[in-house]
Amino acid sequence: MVLLCAHNEEGSFGFVLNRFIDMAIGDLMDDMPPSKSRISIGGPVQSSNLYYLHTLGKHIEGSVAVLDDIQMGGDFDQLRAVLTADPKLAKHVRFFVGYSGWSEGQLEKELGQRSWLVHPADKRRVMNTSLKDLWGDTLRGMGKAFAPLANFPRTHRTTERPSSRAPCSPAGNRDQQAVRVALGAVAGNPLRTA
Repeated sequence: MVLLCAHNEEGSFGFVLNRFIDMAIGDLMDDMPPSKSRISIGGPVQSSNLYYLHTLGKHIEGSVAVLDDIQMGGDFDQLRAVLTADPKLAKHVRFFVGYSGWSEGQLEKELGQRSWLVHPADKRRVMNTSLKDLWGDTLRGMGKAFAPLANFPRTHRTTERPSSRAPCSPAGNRDQQAVRVALGAVAGNPLRTA
């Protein structure tokens, strides 16, 4: 499942929300206060870099609005200082190693092939790293037509083409279950929703 943070004529950018690494933020960055939040694998692009979303917008200069009061990035030294001064604020930050990216027209092509379902993003799904089944929870929240897809086994892979009435194409997903879900967050996002 990917949170789409930017989508324009140059391409698309986002973070995988339902893949994690077994490391603490202190293992990745020096002088960071401890956090109980899980570190996400944001995607395969620039996987040696650390990115973050937060709900501390007024406290972190240079942040970019993504969704509601969710911001992306900003002054990292300022973030470190805010979290050091009040470690309880760490629950308002979500860290990602790497990101997911698509070149110009690539995501539109995948959408045309019905490789993705698109659903509006919400703060609870984006910022909560303790949800046990984010993927299934989101599909069930998309309505009765999509709820059965939440029961696909995690290891399901198929090369068969779905029928024309199928809600999406299960072929080729390497990251999670057979269906990929993109959560659209960008204001004016031209992606169609399910």
